[in-house]
This record gives sequence, C-alpha cells and structure tokens, in this order.
Amino acid sequence: MTDAIVLEEVSFSYGGPPVLEGVNLRVAQGDFVAVVGPNGGGKTTLVRLILGLLKPRAGRVLVLGLPPDQARSRLGYMPQHPVMDLAFPLSVREVVLMGRLGAGWRWRYRPADRRAADQALEQVGLAGLGRLPFASLSGGQRQRALIARALVSRPEVLVLDEPTANVDPAGEEGIYDLLRRLNQSMTVLAVTHDLGFVSPYVGHVICVNRRVATHPTSRINGELISQLYGRPMTMVRHDHWGPPGGCDCA
Repeated sequence: MTDAIVLEEVSFSYGGPPVLEGVNLRVAQGDFVAVVGPNGGGKTTLVRLILGLLKPRAGRVLVLGLPPDQARSRLGYMPQHPVMDLAFPLSVREVVLMGRLGAGWRWRYRPADRRAADQALEQVGLAGLGRLPFASLSGGQRQRALIARALVSRPEVLVLDEPTANVDPAGEEGIYDLLRRLNQSMTVLAVTHDLGFVSPYVGHVICVNRRVATHPTSRINGELISQLYGRPMTMVRHDHWGPPGGCDCA
C-alpha cells in the first residue's frame, strides 16, 4: 500500500535559518496523526509543504505517491485562520460549497455540488443548517462547517490546522470524535496546540521543532489527567530526543 504522506530529507527556509531540516516522515494510509510542537517550530510550514503550497529547498515530498500539486484534488484542507469576513452574508451551505471550486471555476454550482455540500454537512452533524448565516453559528459549529468545506471534495487525506481552535472543552471532544469517525474512510492529519496531550483516538504523534520525530501515543491513565481535562487523554513522551531541534511538548 502506498503511504499517504512521505517526506525524504526535506529542508526548508524562508531565506534565513532553516525552519525545517533533514525531515524524514511517513504517514500510512488510514492513520490518524497529530502534529504538535512549539509556536514557530515549523508545524504550519510542514503542512504547507504537504499541500504543495511551498516547495522544499532540499529533499522531496510525496502525497499518495505523487508530487503534492498532482495530488491536490485528493486532499481536503481546513486552515487555522480562514480568510472570511463574518460581516459578509454567506450561508453555511455557501461556505461549504467553496470547497468545490478546486475542480475549476464555474459561474454557478451544479446540483451535484449542492448535494455534496448537504452530505458533508450531514457528516459533520450540521444537517438542516445549510441556509443559516455562517456568522450565526457558534464557534464549534463554525469549525464543523469548515471541516465540511474540506470534506465536500471527498478527499482521501484530510489535513486540519488547529481544528479545535476557539472551541470549548466539550466541543473539542466532539470534534475529535468526529475526526475519529472520518478516519474510518480517510487518512487524517491534525495540527494541534503544544500541550503534550492529544486525543486517545490518535494513532501517532509527529513532533515538530525544526526537526521531526514520530511517536506512537503512550497511554496514561490517571485521576489527575481526568480531572484536568475532564476526559481520557494521552501524553507524548520524548525520551532520548533533546536540543537542538528537540520538542518541549511533553
């Protein structure tokens, strides 16, 4: 089986010191991985390389066995900060339909596009809300609508940058449960904030701080963690990996 994502000896810089250096990474098809690391450590750059929005200074990137620009139609992407003016009167369905524009510009959406948008909204638990103004949704509902926008193209790999941003703890758990269900039919890669704890649904954790290391999640059961987070969580341990480029997320 072809790996969903492969990086081989990838390095990248924006003209100064390297942001990523000597990155070797494999994500198997069907895996659910979390990307963690400190701010400025290179998480967003890694995602942009996978999406083909940036090209590596050295090494190569493959997505589903292809260069990222050739696999783009098979990727779904939810950015951390979508460029969207909440004052603009867009409906929830219109926001989701934006995900169908990648197939080429059309003056109007086809019935198949609208059906796909409604199906994506049903997938994320927002069935029946398509006609509401996007601005009227709660923070958690907006995140779900943006996930639906990434799903409307029926991707094989779903990439999400901070999918639980601006979501309360109960909503965060609901979104991770949604991603677990989506993972039954696609590879999921989610960037998350640097807490050192990730959902127990995640199979592997990619820690990014200029260099990259991949770890299986280590289960930790404890009353303290349950009290702190209000639900079961796992912690990523980074034994034997220190500066330079070490990750302080444990």
